Amino acid sequence: MLTPHQQAQYQAEGCLVLPGFKRAAEVAALRERALALIDAFDAGRHRAVFATDDQARKTSTATFLASAEGIECFFEEGAFDGDGRLVRDKAGAINKIGHALHDLDPVARAFSHGPALAAVAAGVGLVAPQVWQSMVICKPPAIGGEVHWHQDASFLHTAPESVVGFWFALEDATRDNGCLWVQPGGHRGPLRERFGRVPSPTTADGGVALTMQTLDATPWPTLDQAVPLEVPAGTLVVFDGLLPHCSAPNRSDRSRMAYTLHATDGRAAYSPLNWLQRPTLPLRGFD
Repeated sequence: MLTPHQQAQYQAEGCLVLPGFKRAAEVAALRERALALIDAFDAGRHRAVFATDDQARKTSTATFLASAEGIECFFEEGAFDGDGRLVRDKAGAINKIGHALHDLDPVARAFSHGPALAAVAAGVGLVAPQVWQSMVICKPPAIGGEVHWHQDASFLHTAPESVVGFWFALEDATRDNGCLWVQPGGHRGPLRERFGRVPSPTTADGGVALTMQTLDATPWPTLDQAVPLEVPAGTLVVFDGLLPHCSAPNRSDRSRMAYTLHATDGRAAYSPLNWLQRPTLPLRGFD
């Protein structure tokens, strides 16, 4: 359960850092499971690349949409040479695994639920939490890509806005290996962009295209307006869906693996234009 001070800090800053939230054994189990999923992934089946700055161009729309109710691996941009050949081993080439691990994988499911996490969700205002997506973000050494400034509410829109991010460090996160940067208090600003579905009967991906629409021209923060979240493995970072955050590329020799969950409040209306829809996979909370 969050203390009144922690709740006040979350309301003021849009972000809360909870060191030691997960035990070392839990962190190790999920990290090992992620590496096993990558090892089992057939890299020849598809070459989907994930990039936050140009999602629609970099990733097969069909593959991305199907991952809402599945478990899919996405490569880093630098994973292939000019001829489309993988230039490093899979464990050092995957950007992330998503997006329904919390429901479909037993290790991730155990990590993603429980009374402690439910209490944190309640403490930050989620009365009827619904967990929509989960991701292992690998941030591999040397090629782990930059994640540009963004707000999670751009991707999981509700009316009113209610999305909350739960970010768990599975390895120590430092400035050297691409830790998170956040703008404290930035959640009081506007939603700048919205990513979602638009009808596109000429596409080869089932008549749906994914686009990023500009809603507000407010500039993104600069790093001198932000703070780095250098945290040890086991830390939970909770942040408001309107909070601007980013991370630098990882050019170090150490990975920066993390696990994220995104939940909305079931009392809010979830947009049918959101990229992530789960027509057959039931939603649940943190219990």
